[in-house]
Amino acid sequence: MDLRIFYDKDADLARLAGKTVAIIGYGSQGHAHALNLRDSGVNVLVGLRKDSGSWPKAEAEGLRVLEPAAAAREADVVMLVVPDETAAQIYRDEIAPGLQPGNHLAVAHGFNVHFRQIVAPEGVAVWLVAPKGPGHTVRGHYAEGKGVPCLVAVDQDPNGDALPVALAYAKGIGGGRAGILETSFREETETDLFGEQSVLCGGLTALMQAGYETLVEAGYAPEMAYFECIHEVKLIVDLIYEGGVANMRYSVSNTAEYGDLTRGPRLIDDGVKQRMKQVLAEIQKGEFAREFILENRAGRPSFEALRRRGAEHPLEEVGARLRGLMPWLQEKRLVDRSKN
Repeated sequence: MDLRIFYDKDADLARLAGKTVAIIGYGSQGHAHALNLRDSGVNVLVGLRKDSGSWPKAEAEGLRVLEPAAAAREADVVMLVVPDETAAQIYRDEIAPGLQPGNHLAVAHGFNVHFRQIVAPEGVAVWLVAPKGPGHTVRGHYAEGKGVPCLVAVDQDPNGDALPVALAYAKGIGGGRAGILETSFREETETDLFGEQSVLCGGLTALMQAGYETLVEAGYAPEMAYFECIHEVKLIVDLIYEGGVANMRYSVSNTAEYGDLTRGPRLIDDGVKQRMKQVLAEIQKGEFAREFILENRAGRPSFEALRRRGAEHPLEEVGARLRGLMPWLQEKRLVDRSKN
């Protein structure tokens, strides 16, 4: 099947006219969706617990805030942008009782719908709009007149309007400016988990940490190890982001390119690829989903231990000290915890 890509001209914001959209959650994605939709002329409200620290942040932006159950009852479109581990319970306790036939239930990641932790009534449309970037980038690009590419998928379409409404939503958050790619819940969920685990987060951070440790254990200064194996990753990624791997290789020195082409395959070899296939199989079979769900039900003991161990790694202290010498890094920060 040919990949379909939609742009602003293919989406009609009028599909959201007269509708109320409730954004359940106001974290990285939630704040971006709410503010971008509001600025696109959509009637938006935010659903949060009364004790949420995000409540005053949303009100400070002039957004109307209700508790999740009240927001769901009032809305025609409910977008659930809360952590995967809490989404199913919030849906069951707060959202499901307020859904009516003809409503739309939306998510920004297919995890809970694909693995059947969330099952909507037959009369409710279910779709996803997943920006391919952090919420802070989604908001920042929109404010600059740009957009972040989005994925769109439909799981349930009782009234035949799920895709048009989803496209209108994606346009409202800026996705139509960059491209809205049609996919499926299965494809979005499984490729997203695999990318995070094997390359973007798990693979990349493990590779950087191993490089840092190798240099420090060989007697080199921790500061030099941090610069070479962590700080400069952004320079390389920016070149790839701009024009692909070939663009990066064109831009670096011949020495760096030769080392890339000859040593890279020695590090990331067929053994790594075989382990990647094992990781993918665990995702496809639902093993990772079950592990993650059970870990959270148990109170996240392993997760929190791993999180603490990562935060206590020496590279974090070295990095904080070096970043303190570069105050310009604080300008136009992607993450400002006082606002989002």
